[in-house]
Amino acid sequence: MNYKNLQIIGTSHIAKQSLEEVKTAIEKDKPDIIALELDKKRIYALMNSKKDKIRLYDIRRIGIKGFVFSLIGAWAEKKLGEYVGVKPGSEMKQAVVSAKKNRIAIALVDQDIEVTLKRFSKSLTWREKWNFLVDIIKAIIFRKKEIDFDLKTVPDKKTIAKMVGKVKKRYPNIYRVLVEERNKVMGRNLRRLMDSHPDKKILAIVGAGHEEEIIRLVKKMESISYSFSVG
Repeated sequence: MNYKNLQIIGTSHIAKQSLEEVKTAIEKDKPDIIALELDKKRIYALMNSKKDKIRLYDIRRIGIKGFVFSLIGAWAEKKLGEYVGVKPGSEMKQAVVSAKKNRIAIALVDQDIEVTLKRFSKSLTWREKWNFLVDIIKAIIFRKKEIDFDLKTVPDKKTIAKMVGKVKKRYPNIYRVLVEERNKVMGRNLRRLMDSHPDKKILAIVGAGHEEEIIRLVKKMESISYSFSVG
C-alpha cells in the first residue's frame, strides 16, 4: 500500500510469506528509511537472544495483568511459530538485518511497550478476563477451529477485517489499547517522518491488522511534531 513517499507492508509475524516480502521490498525498492512496528525495548529483545531475568519491579511497573498477558501472548506466538517453522518477529529481524547490510536508516514508530502494557493492565475489564478464560478453555477442550487460512501466509483483507471485528466486539478495551491507540501513535510518527523527509522513500513494516487504519490516519493527519527514533 502506497501513499506519496510512504509504502506500507502488512505482515504476519510468523508467516514465511512476510519474510520474503520484506526482503524483496528492501532489495527491489531500496528505501531510504525503514519504519518498524517496534520500540527500543522490543527491538533490543528481538536482536538479542539472551533473556533478561524477570524482576518483581518489572511486574509492578507494567501491572500484573499486562505482565501475564505479555507472557501468554509470547507463548501463543511461539507455539504458532513452531507449527509453521518461523520464529515470531522474524520479518522484523529480517528488516533490521537488511537495513544494516544496505546502510538504511531505521525508524522505530511504535509506542513504548511498557506504556502499552500499563494501559492494558488499567483497561482490562472483568468481562473481558472472563471471555478470555472461556475462549482458552474452549480452545483446549473442544479444539474448535477458528483459523481457516494458511498460517504461513498473510491473511487477505477480508479475513483480517473479520478477525479484527470479532476482537473489537468481544474484547473492546483490549482492541482499543492494543490496536486503536497504537495505530494513532504509529500514524503520527509516520506522518512526522514523511514531513521531515519529503524526498526520502519510506518503507513501513507493520502487522497486517494495523495497515489499513494507519494509512487512513496518515492521510488524515496534518504535520504535527511528534518524537520518533531513527538509528
